[in-house]
Amino acid sequence: MAITASMVKELRDKTGAGMMECKKALTETDGNMEAAVDVLRKSGAAKMEKKASRIAAEGIARVAGSDNTAVVVEVNSETDFVAKNEVFQNFVQGVAEKALASSVEKAGDGEDIVSILDIKSELEEKTLTIGEKLSVRRFEKVSGDAVASYIHAGGRIGVLVAADGDSSAEAKEALSNVAMQIAAMNPQYISRADISAEENDKLREITIDSALNDPASLPKPLLQKLIDKAIGDAVWSTEDIAIYEEKKNNMNYLFNFLSNEAKNALVELAFADKDSIVSDKIFSGLVEGRISKQIKEISLLDQTYVKAEDGKQTVAQYLKTVSGNLKITKMVRFEVGEGMEKKEENFAEEVKKQMGE
Repeated sequence: MAITASMVKELRDKTGAGMMECKKALTETDGNMEAAVDVLRKSGAAKMEKKASRIAAEGIARVAGSDNTAVVVEVNSETDFVAKNEVFQNFVQGVAEKALASSVEKAGDGEDIVSILDIKSELEEKTLTIGEKLSVRRFEKVSGDAVASYIHAGGRIGVLVAADGDSSAEAKEALSNVAMQIAAMNPQYISRADISAEENDKLREITIDSALNDPASLPKPLLQKLIDKAIGDAVWSTEDIAIYEEKKNNMNYLFNFLSNEAKNALVELAFADKDSIVSDKIFSGLVEGRISKQIKEISLLDQTYVKAEDGKQTVAQYLKTVSGNLKITKMVRFEVGEGMEKKEENFAEEVKKQMGE
């Protein structure tokens, strides 16, 4: 049977496949349109299998939502060039819509999201059309009296936030602002109350060890005790002792001149006397201050609101100015490719391979 241009166009419109691939499929099936579609789908599945070992760590996040429910999805591609492709973007938006309609609240790495959302044939078709490995990595939903979503940097970051207690337009606008805050500042918790005792203990231990590893940052009385011990026990060299004697009236510059051996010796002495230092009230104050600062960075409600006119207002204080009843119940932040291995491209080497060198 003769394959006409109109037949090729019809198949191409149905599948999105390339013109030559459509012509080849129609020739193989003697012009049978439905059979040609199946051929192209099988070709797509074969391509997916061939590409399975490739790394897809680029891509985009997209959101979809109703009045009180929203979902964010991440779909990966091999290159950021494909992530900017309209066909790919429309596909990802369709995945978000399907995730919103599904009964599953959350699915992530290692789960068969393609089966959960029943999108195998669509994924095969898009793989065939786009020519790269595509991977539906994860999705998550939130629900509440008010929900908001935000897409940042063209889809590199997708954010959801839900709250109860107020469903007014003002509340939703406030949540939209908070969603932008989450995208920019990447808080790990909604409030400090969400940080477990175990996590608090770990944060404290890390803060203590970090301080001991940096003797120059210790309170002056504690630093002086360590220096006196280093000199008294002949741990420091005569050169470092001479530097200390010269600079001791201006300790702020001392560590710019000490040898690495002298600095490391102070660290060892600090850890050897760890129990005594930790029990010191001055050191405890330093640790508590640093912990408080870190909590303000990782707790959403404790963070300084990015739009605060005075530069001091916290997110919690901002929300209170909008509604005393508004309480954030959940937040989700997807950053494309986070935690994934990324392929390092070497353009020069790729060109050599293409040229057979």
